[in-house]
Parts: sequence; C-alpha cells; structure tokens
Amino acid sequence: MKKTPLIAVAGLPLLALAGCGAEPQATAATDTGVNTSADQKRVTTTKNDAAAALLPAKIRDRGTLIVGGGFGSGSVPLGFLADDNKTPIGLEVDIAYLVAEALGLRPDIQVTSWENLFIGIDSAKYDVGFSNITVTEKRQQKYDFATYRKDDIAFEAKKGGSWKIAGGKDVAGKTIAVGSGTNQEKILVDWNEANIKAGLPAATIKYFQNQSDTYLALSSGRIDAYLGPNPSIAYHVKTSGQTETIGKFSGAGPTLQGLIAATTKKDNGLVKAYQAALNAVIADGSYAKVLARWNVSNEAVTTSEINPPGLPLTS
Repeated sequence: MKKTPLIAVAGLPLLALAGCGAEPQATAATDTGVNTSADQKRVTTTKNDAAAALLPAKIRDRGTLIVGGGFGSGSVPLGFLADDNKTPIGLEVDIAYLVAEALGLRPDIQVTSWENLFIGIDSAKYDVGFSNITVTEKRQQKYDFATYRKDDIAFEAKKGGSWKIAGGKDVAGKTIAVGSGTNQEKILVDWNEANIKAGLPAATIKYFQNQSDTYLALSSGRIDAYLGPNPSIAYHVKTSGQTETIGKFSGAGPTLQGLIAATTKKDNGLVKAYQAALNAVIADGSYAKVLARWNVSNEAVTTSEINPPGLPLTS
C-alpha cells in the first residue's frame, strides 16, 4: 500500500497565483494545461535499493525526507500553492517527491521563505532543499549539491518595446527587479560593477516581497524589467499576454552553464544518496515526465553531478 506523503506549510502568506498578477488560478491552468488543484496526480517512481542504502540509518529509520522549499511567496511553475491555498505544488515539489520515493521515504514538504530555507539547511531542520537553487562557488563553501536541471535566467519586460538584453551593457541606467540573495542578483551586481568601470551608469536594483508586487511595478512602469528564473518568466509571459522575454542567459554567468541542485549541509553524508536517487529517476523516465508536465523539458540533464563548478565568486 502506498504511503500518504506528509505536507507541512510553515509561515506562508496568502498567495495569489505568483507570476500571473491578478489573474485567477483557474484561468492560468486553462491557458497552459497545468493542473493547479490540490489533487496533483503526480508522476511516481519506485524505491531504488542502491540509493536507499546510501542513507544514514537515522533517516531510513525515521522514514521521512524533510524537504525545505524556499518559495513562500510563490513562484509558478517552480513552487507555489494549489487552488486550496495550502497544498505545495510545482516542479520543485514533484522532483522532491521522486527523490523521496526513490529513497524509500515519505516526503515532508516544508514551505518557507528563501532566506529561512538556508537557515533551515544550516541547522539540519531540513534534510535537503529543493527550491531552484543554483550551484555557486560561494554556496559550495557551506553546502553539497546534487544537480538535476539546467539553470537559465531571463529578463521580462512589457510587450512591444525595442529594448533587448544581450549583455551587461544593455542594462545600464535601467531599473531592474530581482530576488534578494539569488544568483540573478549576483550577476546583475557584477554587471553593474563592470558598467561603472566602463563609465556607464549602473542599473537601479529593486526588490519586492513577492511576484505579484514585482509584476504590478512592471505594469505600472516603476521598473523596466524583472530578472528571474526562466521557467517562471516563460510561464508568466504565456499566461499574461502582456509581457515578453527580452534576454535569456545561463544562471552561472557567460562562461558556464548554470545548474540547479538538491542542496544539503556540507559533509553531512547525504549528497551521494540524493545523486543516486536522481540518477535512478532519470534512468527510469519519471524525471523526464515531471519536466514535461511543467513545460521545462529543455532544462533536462542526462546525469546528476555532485558539486560541479558553479557561478564563480567573481564573474
């Protein structure tokens, strides 16, 4: 008999469909074919004994994988709340489910803020973070990574303009919204530093608590563009009909393909189990079905890597 997964939602604000402004969730689901109900009918997999054997005994005995999801304000299609406003769903949640099942565990999904996600990993409150976390050299000082998806980022602006972004010089003097503490922020800060050295004006960086505020600022002209994860931006461009992607880049900078990874406290003995579970679900096809379900098949990887090169300390 299949065990029922545990779901825990910690400290969540009321959530509109993030990335879709004031549009109702049902409309977005109809437009994209994405199921936003609490009844997800998720892709499933089976236990992989070799991967499960790599787990520490205390986690095997506990029977649950405690997963931190740092998407408390919602990020469609990565991680957000279902129509019942309490069930976590999305691409990152589905990948966490697959990994837990491959390890023979029940997923305990705990949704929190982006900042508190890393605090929870540091304190071992969470066994792992699945939250569109990019591998960076700075993060590798504190965390171990098992990769599972390419990381692309994009700029989104109001539709119909002539402005395109091919590199750092194209943001000079513009006002850009970005998430605090993200690799997108670091890339934008690095571009600002290069522009100042070249005698160009820096971009003004703006931060908002949630995506609905970001898109309100974009529609009202208070910002020129939003820099964020490509899956979220592609989803919003498709559902809103009012914006467009004006530039797309690797999340690890111009010389390296960025990678998204399961993230755990460094040297805690868990990363090899996560890598083995990810490679098992890649091999059995369930991973590809999850990516196709959320329209991000173009970000698939063929194998999970442990601690590959990431966004450099200076880029």
